[in-house]
Amino acid sequence: MSTVSTARTVDWDGTDGGAVTAIDQRALPGEYRILRLASVDELVAAVADLTIRGAPALGAAGALGVALAARRHPDDPWRVRAEAERVAAVRPTAVNLRRGVERALARLDEGADAVVAAARALLDEDEATNRRLGRRAADLLTELCPGRPLRVLTHCNSGALATVARGTGLGAVHELADRGLVAEVLACETRPLLQGARLTVWELREMGVPHRLCVDSAGASAIARGLVDAVVVGADRVAANGDAANKIGTYALACAAAQSGVPVVVVAPDTTVDHATASGAEIVIEERAPDEVRAFAGVPTAPPDTPVYNPAFDVTPAALLAAVVTESATFRDGAWSVPVEAAGAVAANAGSACGSR
Repeated sequence: MSTVSTARTVDWDGTDGGAVTAIDQRALPGEYRILRLASVDELVAAVADLTIRGAPALGAAGALGVALAARRHPDDPWRVRAEAERVAAVRPTAVNLRRGVERALARLDEGADAVVAAARALLDEDEATNRRLGRRAADLLTELCPGRPLRVLTHCNSGALATVARGTGLGAVHELADRGLVAEVLACETRPLLQGARLTVWELREMGVPHRLCVDSAGASAIARGLVDAVVVGADRVAANGDAANKIGTYALACAAAQSGVPVVVVAPDTTVDHATASGAEIVIEERAPDEVRAFAGVPTAPPDTPVYNPAFDVTPAALLAAVVTESATFRDGAWSVPVEAAGAVAANAGSACGSR
């Protein structure tokens, strides 16, 4: 990737009492800028308005939010816990957010420095995790679709911008590209906020990966026409039974892929798997503001009083997925298989499920 995008999506700045730095994802692709968030209020607002987004990045932001609170209120643990709960509650679907908060809070009794250290350790681990995750997912994809560079369809943004660095679903594409195994990526625009058009396409350009952009409603048609070998996406929460919550529109793509025999692979870190949630039916789906749908770039596209249904996510049943891949486990055929070294064998047993050319 080019020099401009080598900064971590979220990070800790230890100067002047400490602050969170974040790539402003609202400004892309027109402007690349890094914000300095010096208060919990600013961090909560950044999570709510999608300045920071993507499940792993939200996990890091959660931990960093606790670090901010601990720095600002070193002698008031009750206040720190209250601020931490504010952060954890901003976006309910992504389990990583609360897990990041809880991880940093676990060090609160040791003082603010320990909380900051826990948050910074999470940043380092996320980057390393995503590299392992990308390798495992790329291995599986090359087994599912052997013998040629792949035409991949992706939805929303699961690249470096959705994590601390490298990415999940798009991280696997990055790994495939490094191996010379990407023919083209077809990126869905991802209405209503265009994370695919604004962010994924920007990242693909930075990577130098061949790509095209399509409207969301063209994705199923591209699959049916044989233009796609595999669908690769991230997730905001994966239930114990393998059901996966991802950006709204993923379920429709998975239905189309199942009809055409094209594998759908979900790529997400272990922290996105919620074994306390039995199935996708238990996942709380965030609904966002009506004006995201009633207007585009501030220009009204519907009457101002139009009732709106605007879920941020949908749930794809495990039965429609070829696999869920984490850095240490693979969900396939109704069960989790843990050993990393078994990933190749799991994929080989699947045979060639790839869409025909």
